[in-house]
Amino acid sequence: MGNTPQAVPLFYRLPQVKARLNVSGSSIWAWVKAGKFPKPVKLAENTTAWNAADIEAWAQARIEASKGEV
Repeated sequence: MGNTPQAVPLFYRLPQVKARLNVSGSSIWAWVKAGKFPKPVKLAENTTAWNAADIEAWAQARIEASKGEV
């Protein structure tokens, strides 16, 4: 009736982002600071994570951008 199931957001913690992109944590934080990478979401006082959809979209955009560079 009007109850459409909503997708539950998936989050990546820093170790997962590092493994997914094969880069260091310091690179990730430098990109965030420079505005070149999605900002993490504050889940709790000492817990930050990235929305997985944001990371995947960023990675896909990098792939697309690299196709234009020959």
